[in-house]
Amino acid sequence: MINKEQLRSKVIAALREAYDPEIPVNVYDLGLVYGIDVDDEGNVEISMTLTAVGCPMAGLIIYRIEEEVRSKVPEAKSVKVKLVWEPVWSPERITPEGREMLKKLYGYDVVEEWIKRYKELGI
Repeated sequence: MINKEQLRSKVIAALREAYDPEIPVNVYDLGLVYGIDVDDEGNVEISMTLTAVGCPMAGLIIYRIEEEVRSKVPEAKSVKVKLVWEPVWSPERITPEGREMLKKLYGYDVVEEWIKRYKELGI
């Protein structure tokens, strides 16, 4: 019998090893993963988005994510990534861990700055 929660936790750990090649934060903590479904047979479907609709790296990112999960979670019967565009991604989706990674890299809270600037613009 498949322990769905245990399998889901292993998928999350694998996703924390997968990166958008343009951003030095893993796809999970960047907030790109919207859902992880595990069925009774152990098939995994990951719903995710990208930071921009026209991302030229989309195919490569999806391939890398599927391969990362397959290699790190061999008990997953199959792994499929479904690309979704709604809701639209924003920096507010970045996890606290992701924010810390960005703070260390850039020296300030990128998300806080983004929110501040959008409020100034009235968006």
